[in-house]
Amino acid sequence: MQSYWKVKLSIFLNYFVFAILLNSVGTVILQVQHTYGVSETSASILEAFKDLSIAGVSFLIASYINRLGYKNAMLVALGFNALVCLLMPSIHSFGMTKVVFAVAGAGFALIKVSVYGTIGLVTADKKEHISLMNFIESFFMVGILAGYFIFSGFIDESAPTAWLNVYYVLGSIALIAFVLLLTTPLDESSLKIDAAKPFLEDFADMFRLVILPLVLVFVICAFTYVLIEQSIMSWLPTFNNKVLHLPNALSIQMASLLAIATAVGRFLAGVLLKKLNWLFVLIGCLAISAALVVIALPLAQNAATSGVTGWGNAPLAAFIFPMIGLFLAPIYPAINSLILSSLPVNKHGLMSGLIVIFSALGGTTGSLITGYVFEHYGGQTAFYFSLIPIGLLIVVLILFSRLQGKNVTLEINSVGGH
Repeated sequence: MQSYWKVKLSIFLNYFVFAILLNSVGTVILQVQHTYGVSETSASILEAFKDLSIAGVSFLIASYINRLGYKNAMLVALGFNALVCLLMPSIHSFGMTKVVFAVAGAGFALIKVSVYGTIGLVTADKKEHISLMNFIESFFMVGILAGYFIFSGFIDESAPTAWLNVYYVLGSIALIAFVLLLTTPLDESSLKIDAAKPFLEDFADMFRLVILPLVLVFVICAFTYVLIEQSIMSWLPTFNNKVLHLPNALSIQMASLLAIATAVGRFLAGVLLKKLNWLFVLIGCLAISAALVVIALPLAQNAATSGVTGWGNAPLAAFIFPMIGLFLAPIYPAINSLILSSLPVNKHGLMSGLIVIFSALGGTTGSLITGYVFEHYGGQTAFYFSLIPIGLLIVVLILFSRLQGKNVTLEINSVGGH
């Protein structure tokens, strides 16, 4: 029997690496405005390079992941990202920044589909599945948190390009993760499929999944949630800098409160969702999130922000608004686990691909809309926008719950004829 603890450790480290890379987009959006003189709307395109590469690679790989193997896919992702990170400081430009996020997005597509599939190999039942999913996603937030402080440690107002040296650190972490995974055994024998099956038929299987009512409503949930999350996470450093008028490094550091709140929220959810009805928990969390938006943004408008130099004299709004992460946190891993645990293990790769594709499209949409509204109507209006998808998500979650309660297992199992 393989040592599942080492598999889980490898999964955590892989997620940690890509948490820093991908979610540095908010920090980098702020930095490229200062380093390369680009506008908010232009800077928002970095989210598209990240998310569209995630969506594109997920579409191509999801139906092929069982053939390639989860471990091989993760090794490819780590290797390419290590290389690009180590090259970034020497050939930097706004164009190279786009390349970094495109490669990170492609790598994350391989990592996430593989990790979500691997969870099904190392857990025994639905409760263990949803618990491990939440703990892994909470560790992802720990990586995001670490990223804020790692990046801010390299920012020097007198040296506009000093922050680029952080990529030497990120490349080194990716290499360590590569070596650990290379030496980690993973039994993927349960994924064996008919080698004679036409490749295009695998794509057809993925589309047969998405037209099922339960899966269709789920992908709307995933799209809407990530739209909310990324519209806030990617633009919080810029909000802190341009609305609350905090210094660059402090703007990035205080954005880490969102990651802390989200990590704590997902950790607690890993415990609470074993005991409480998931729908009541998630709707309650969304209602509180909407209330925080309504409370925090007026505080930001009236905040006295002159002379802010550190955490000690930062305005109250900089502390309150990031607490939205505590309540948004349980939603994404919970709905992902609910849909995955409804499927047989050999369908997890296909479903994981759909999760990543629609999550990426939601992230791009949220960031582009927020960037446009931020530039033309101001940061407060941009963040008030989140109330619309929060309301929509409540409605869609109720519908998802009703469909999830029905007996759809046989219909899902019939996809692809096996």
